[in-house]
Amino acid sequence: MATKKNLVVIGNGMVGHKFLERMLAKDDGQEWSLTTFCEEPRVAYDRVNLSGFFSGKTAADLTLVQPGFYQENNINIHIGDKANHIDRAAKTITSDNGVTIAYDKLVLATGSFPFVPPIPGKDVEGTFVYRTIEDLEAMSAYAKQCKVGVVVGGGLLGLECANALKNMGLKTHVVEFAPRLMPVQVDGAGGLILKDKIQELDVTVHTSKSTTAIVSENGKVHKMQFADGTELQTDMIVFSAGIRPRDELAKSCDLSVGDRGGIVINEFCQTSDPDIYAIGECALHDGRIYGLVAPGYTMAAIAADNICQPQSNSFTGADMSTKLKLMGVDVASFGDGFAKTEGAREVAIATHSRAPIKNW
Repeated sequence: MATKKNLVVIGNGMVGHKFLERMLAKDDGQEWSLTTFCEEPRVAYDRVNLSGFFSGKTAADLTLVQPGFYQENNINIHIGDKANHIDRAAKTITSDNGVTIAYDKLVLATGSFPFVPPIPGKDVEGTFVYRTIEDLEAMSAYAKQCKVGVVVGGGLLGLECANALKNMGLKTHVVEFAPRLMPVQVDGAGGLILKDKIQELDVTVHTSKSTTAIVSENGKVHKMQFADGTELQTDMIVFSAGIRPRDELAKSCDLSVGDRGGIVINEFCQTSDPDIYAIGECALHDGRIYGLVAPGYTMAAIAADNICQPQSNSFTGADMSTKLKLMGVDVASFGDGFAKTEGAREVAIATHSRAPIKNW
């Protein structure tokens, strides 16, 4: 029997796990021996629905991995161990725990990290990011001594985070630098409607707000100061102001990265090294980072297909339309939401709200 080739996946988030499922479906362990590094203390879980943690869901409820899945499918998993070095010449991976593994093909599914604006006071006690189950556990424990909470960022994840703070019994505020909520998905009119809907749920929304400082008292968060001279008192702050691709491993081994970050990939999800692939939020395709899970799943499938059969499938971009329920409010985005395409036509549907709903 021929010796199997080694395929190593760095990252065991939603996209990394989806890739492994696809590889099993394509190869079923016939040609490839699979290994994955999982930096977090638990296997892949549903990060999209993290807010459910505050409404009673447990880590077990959120998991994407059936018990025994890796063992039954002979996938070697290193839980709680971070891959920290790639030697492209020797084709090996080294981890924090001192594990060194050779690879024939390597997949980077390192995801992203939360962007925290460089605001004075951003690290004082009572400030958090909203990314992992450990983050949520820390927030939940700290919130027991709080009455008011603020989310910095009014995008998709920021509004989910606001819902989490509200579920913890806090008087909740959302602070957004842009002039509207969900600025990537909706236009000005849609933003006004969404703001009204969110505020009807007793969450105060502050748009066009630039935070200049976080002021502490007795070493803990006390208030936020804004560029317009106003202030907002709060007991805790959660940053949800966007993401940045985790491309440090790629940089350290001289793979091509974008000027603003992200591991450059071609249509086959290959990096500048044809034996290394990148998928999900760490990958930069045609100058774009995709911050939604659906394009990451598409990349995972395409990378697996091409590893099993080179150049058999291509990534040409992804549909960014979304339909979500945020805090009980339905929000949909499709097509060219800002009418930038030549020949785009604007259709406005008047409602009883103070602004029309616009779709193109």
